[in-house]
Amino acid sequence: MITSESDLPPRLGSLTFHGPLSEQRATRMIERLVAGRPADVLDIGCGWGELLLRILDAAPEAKGIGLDINAEDLARGRALAETRGLADRVEFVEESALGTERGPVDAILCLGSSQALCDPEQPHDPAAALRELRRLTRPGGRVVLGEGFWQQEPTEEELAGMWPGAHAGEHLGLGALVDLAIEAGFRPAWIETASVEEWEEFESGYRYETEVWLAANPDHPLAAETRERVDRQRSTWVNGYRRVLGIAYLTLIAVA
Repeated sequence: MITSESDLPPRLGSLTFHGPLSEQRATRMIERLVAGRPADVLDIGCGWGELLLRILDAAPEAKGIGLDINAEDLARGRALAETRGLADRVEFVEESALGTERGPVDAILCLGSSQALCDPEQPHDPAAALRELRRLTRPGGRVVLGEGFWQQEPTEEELAGMWPGAHAGEHLGLGALVDLAIEAGFRPAWIETASVEEWEEFESGYRYETEVWLAANPDHPLAAETRERVDRQRSTWVNGYRRVLGIAYLTLIAVA
């Protein structure tokens, strides 16, 4: 059956968070962040800002700004804010975070988005990203950083199954990442990592609606292109970084 383009599934509609993050972990993160009684919260690479909105709901005196360059995600965030009665306390802004002057603030979210703080012409540098986060955080302020790390040294076969150009130097180990946070001027108040279950929920949810659509519309004019893209995405996970690439969630406090 051939359908129109308007029948395509909504982008990432099955995901609550744009990353491997469970409801339970998100709740604990929010509790730790609002314990600092933030007046202002900055979300770098916010997507649709689900975690930002929940923080504002838990900290009724706070205001928030979400930065992203994806207009579709930002529109979704604005709609969510309106639905939850938070539209007057949050702003979703379509702009780059590189060199941003929207700080210092009391609290920052940067979940899987530290590359937004680095020179795009250079290799990703977590040390530079952490220095930027410290610049943007008031003394005593809190940051929740979600950052990739190698859970184990990847083999050549695993690297070959990942994204184009993947190499062992792209990520650090967990200990080295925490050391960089301390060097940048933070204390690591809480260190945790995404579980296998969280990864599987995210990876499957990322593609779920598209896979359902492909099964129902194999002859759609966009099916071949969509199928190739989704198959490539899934392969990089199951044949490459599954159980090799981790996500560390660090709750950091800026040293006075």
